[in-house]
Amino acid sequence: MSRICDYCGKKPMFGHTVSHAHNLTNRRFNPNLRTVRARIGGRVQKVSICTRCLKAGKVEKVH
Repeated sequence: MSRICDYCGKKPMFGHTVSHAHNLTNRRFNPNLRTVRARIGGRVQKVSICTRCLKAGKVEKVH
């Protein structure tokens, strides 16, 4: 599964882990995604949504 928000398109970002000795190793910052059942265009679908979009109410969650 690709780590992309289905609503806003947020993707992983890349950076460095910095040790105390300032050694840099590559790392990846993944978006905080949740798989939810949401109403998309009148139909219920499972989508991967980042928690920022979920909290902002940009999708209608179905229980």
